[in-house]
Amino acid sequence: MADMYPEVAHHTVRLNGIKQHYVITGDGPPVYLLHGFPETWFGWRKQIPALAQHYTVVAPDLRGYGLSDKPAIGYDKRTMANDVVALMDHLGHQTIALVGHDRGARVSTRFAKDHRDRVDRLAILDNVPTRVLASTFDLERAKAGYWIFPFMGVLDLPEKLIGGGNEEAFLTHLFRTWSYNPQMLSADEVEVYVKNYQQPGTLRGSFADYRAMAEDTAQDIEDADVLIDCPVLTMWGAESDVVGKAYDVAQVWRGMAKDVTAIPIPECGHLCQEERPDFVNAELLKFLAGWNGS
Repeated sequence: MADMYPEVAHHTVRLNGIKQHYVITGDGPPVYLLHGFPETWFGWRKQIPALAQHYTVVAPDLRGYGLSDKPAIGYDKRTMANDVVALMDHLGHQTIALVGHDRGARVSTRFAKDHRDRVDRLAILDNVPTRVLASTFDLERAKAGYWIFPFMGVLDLPEKLIGGGNEEAFLTHLFRTWSYNPQMLSADEVEVYVKNYQQPGTLRGSFADYRAMAEDTAQDIEDADVLIDCPVLTMWGAESDVVGKAYDVAQVWRGMAKDVTAIPIPECGHLCQEERPDFVNAELLKFLAGWNGS
């Protein structure tokens, strides 16, 4: 099981009012990796060694996830983006290249809008912006996988139904239905996530991330006419029911940013960095090639 873990240094530091856990490795211009649900920094284990050959790689556990604090408030994406800014300031990084998947992509998108001078380039993996999702949500999309939004939006009940022994069944269902290859994660890899969700507060914290959808949508609508002006790479699983099969992803992101490279990933579901690391790593390295830290 130790073979699953890349060589990284683990740190915890209190920033922006919470204890943040992050891993760091490598040397060179900083690249930050923001994970999605139901993952942690561990979701980037297949990218970290490849990127660390050229860059300083920082992968935090987002607020509510992993070994970071799980406060009762602060899950709107503006606050979560400010968590990242606080971590950058702590590490002395003025400008970064930013990579986000799923929930981390929502934080990354808000970061690029709110802190335009602190991001050189932005990579988005299998995600459409919150306001786009909110304006298109319907029964068919709910059936395809977005049922978790209203389900986890209910206070207390999801924690009661999943906690206390049903974490493995819940997570295994998500991993299998979100993947092109339903067996892509080994039993040991699934167990890493199960143990994480058995920690006190993790279910509540990650669900609070989803419960911030109304606030996130309002923030997105506020500056909907402001285009992201750094280069953007958007990649998505061609077989992802929640993104690739549900949206014209390239068109969506060309309405979000001035300079967009859009790449579908064949034979891949929602968890693209875990399912097709070969493809994702190659495209990330190509996209990051001009990033020199200045």
